[in-house]
Amino acid sequence: MTATQEDASTEAKSAGSDSPRASKRRTAPKAPRSRSDAAAIPATLVEGVRNLLSRPLASYHLVLTMAALMTSFGLIMVLSASSVEGYSADGSAYGLFANQVIFVVLGAVVFYLTLRMPVRFFRRMAVPLIAATTIMLALVLVPGIGTLSQGARRWFDINGLSVQPSELVKVALCVWGAHLLASRRRDNSSLRELLVPLVPVGLLICLLIILEPNLSTTITIAIIVGALLWFAGLPIKVFAAFVITGVGIAVVLALVESYRSQRVMSFLGGIDDPQGAGYQARQATFALANGGVFGVGLGQSRAKWNYLPNAHNDFIFAIIGEELGLIGGLLVVFLFVVLAFTGFRIAHRCTDPFLRLMTSTITVLITAQAFINIGYVIGLLPVTGIQLPLLSAGGTSTLTVLAMLGLLANAARHEPEAVAALTTGQRSRVSRWFRLPTPVAYKPTRAESARNRLDTRDRRAPASSGGRRSATPNRVPAWRRAIGVRFFGAAPEPSPPVDRRGAPRSGPVRLDYRVGYSGRQQRRDDARGHERQNPSRRSSESARASQSARRATGRGVPSSTRTGSSTGASRSDSGRYSGHTGRADKMSGGSRWSGTGR
Repeated sequence: MTATQEDASTEAKSAGSDSPRASKRRTAPKAPRSRSDAAAIPATLVEGVRNLLSRPLASYHLVLTMAALMTSFGLIMVLSASSVEGYSADGSAYGLFANQVIFVVLGAVVFYLTLRMPVRFFRRMAVPLIAATTIMLALVLVPGIGTLSQGARRWFDINGLSVQPSELVKVALCVWGAHLLASRRRDNSSLRELLVPLVPVGLLICLLIILEPNLSTTITIAIIVGALLWFAGLPIKVFAAFVITGVGIAVVLALVESYRSQRVMSFLGGIDDPQGAGYQARQATFALANGGVFGVGLGQSRAKWNYLPNAHNDFIFAIIGEELGLIGGLLVVFLFVVLAFTGFRIAHRCTDPFLRLMTSTITVLITAQAFINIGYVIGLLPVTGIQLPLLSAGGTSTLTVLAMLGLLANAARHEPEAVAALTTGQRSRVSRWFRLPTPVAYKPTRAESARNRLDTRDRRAPASSGGRRSATPNRVPAWRRAIGVRFFGAAPEPSPPVDRRGAPRSGPVRLDYRVGYSGRQQRRDDARGHERQNPSRRSSESARASQSARRATGRGVPSSTRTGSSTGASRSDSGRYSGHTGRADKMSGGSRWSGTGR
């Protein structure tokens, strides 16, 4: 090869090495990720979660997601846990599962209905709902109406479906209690306004449930009443006294019946009988130990083969721990923690006091039921019989929990940010699919606005002045505000007064909410204030209101004219009172306003 050919081949190699493919081959390998990049991943996840939660309908979507996940997971676990018992009972492994599916479908319908209903409908139906459920509690105790099963009369048997009224009363008490306390929201409310009639009605319901008997539902009713009073701002000392009294009554009720006292003694270690009262708790512990970390596999539980009684109901968490292991149990706990966070988030962001009280109480109820059930399954609490919401097999319980979640979703759509987004047309696919109505922003009623004004005036009044300030203000510590939302006190700023059409009302408004203070007197005071503010341009509406008020009270003319003599003076006075219309002269000829006419 000549030198010229060697130079040409060298140039060709260099040109080939400069091609894109060759440069791609010569690219240096990527450096491994540093520790700073690995540490940035959790920060990115936290930022993503914050972005998701900052959306206006985040709470609404969280409630829908939790309801769908927990209901689906509950159906799977009920099928797995009840297959053996169902097959041994009627020869079908799907008998109990089919019954649960029916109640889940009914619960989905109730969830949709509670999601569509306006807030004012719930407040209007609060009293009839609590009255109807209380009557049902009384009727279930009547022989021939209520069904007796396992020594308790708790159910109505309707075409093979068992309905438990003590579960329905939970929803009724949450709605009615929130409506009652929200309508009495004041900064200086007395104990009587807080406790009556909520506590007497709660005691009546507890008494009817004890007569069934059903101690576990009695505990949940006490939790509802306690949560309502806590979030309504009951003083700490009074609340502590109620808690101590309730615990004492629960201990007495637990020791009265022999089987309850045996459960308590077995939990405390006084009875060491593996086949006695502690049999269920012991078998649940064995099931959890058999599951380990990863579980034995879905459907492969050994405890459900008649080793663990009520495996599909009260002790379904033991089956979850055995089949799915520690990971499955922690997943269940995580779902309930997310649901609790969502409920308190909705309560914190809502402006309607009724929704804030109701959502907080429902959240406490569902979370307390879940952790009491998990507590006695893992051995931290004595066995009480409280079911695991949405996961245990229980028709009426599933129906009521789905109704409560529907109320939570409805309240989530009434958050101010959600209302603004839905009003401006930013509707999600779920809202379009279900054709949900656009929520209405919270607007305080006339009585609520008046209470807010009075509370604001009381707080701004100095202690040395003549202002009406409470001697013992209802102060809520910071640690309590961190748990829940303060309803009594810290009232929002009052909105400007409006008339019946929603237009701003002109002129000063006199606030007097005495007993018997009617709307006619309020309109009379409004008209007088308008006349004092605009004496030269009085409206005909103000004149008519003042005329009707004076005709009712007989104070149409000054005292000199009442004792006076001539009708001319009375006519001049009546013309002055009637403004530029002169309607008093046309209606009565002046005699009605004069002293001689009387």
